[in-house]
Amino acid sequence: MTTHVIGDTAVLTARSLRHILRSPDTIVTTAVTPIALMLLFVFVLGGAIDTGGDVPYVEYLLPGILLITIASGIAYTAYRLFLDMQSGIVDRLRSMPIARSSVLWAHVLTSMAANLISVVVVTGVALLLGFRSGASVLAWLAVAGLVVLFTLALTWIAVIAGLSAKSIDGASAFSYPLIFLPFISSAFVPTDSMPGPVAWFAENQPVTSIVDTIRALLAGQPVGGEIWIALAWLGGILVAAYVAALATYRRRLS
Repeated sequence: MTTHVIGDTAVLTARSLRHILRSPDTIVTTAVTPIALMLLFVFVLGGAIDTGGDVPYVEYLLPGILLITIASGIAYTAYRLFLDMQSGIVDRLRSMPIARSSVLWAHVLTSMAANLISVVVVTGVALLLGFRSGASVLAWLAVAGLVVLFTLALTWIAVIAGLSAKSIDGASAFSYPLIFLPFISSAFVPTDSMPGPVAWFAENQPVTSIVDTIRALLAGQPVGGEIWIALAWLGGILVAAYVAALATYRRRLS
């Protein structure tokens, strides 16, 4: 049974990846907005922002930009899944002897691949802007793990949107609040520079702990208990989104 699921998922993932290769502008589009934001903040606004240290602003900024990149990219997952549902592809696949879960996992794995490529592109631009890191190999692996977990958690949220949406616009609109969330966190400015209620929200929402952990890892600094808070947020969101996505999928198929 496990081999059957893996084989079906591999075939459907290859199908989705071919769609992306035929339309690489989706990856380019995903990377353009974060790169534009990075250029804006580094060259226009960064000089007026006090981060409380002598760290170059691009190094302070990058973790939040990476999360925005992922939040932008997952909208395409919801879009592609919505099109498959509406065009009858999913119904056709149901008539074949394939594992039902492979349909969702194919979109999830495609999202992982596309978004990680976008993250690499954005990181490459950051290097051109002066980003440097003295992080160890283990620290880089930890950063990669957090990025993968964040992508996976948000992708399952995108699956829910793709299954529940009534229109193409609705399938991708859910990502707007997720893109906006890093702006009310420590991604761009320290939270202690914000007004009281805003600072409280920023300090207690998941993006801040994730950003602070990635920033500390890239700087080669101790992460303390912040990493456990980040992992708790990511694990909780991932489990809740996965369960909700499966329930929504079963309801649609029934």
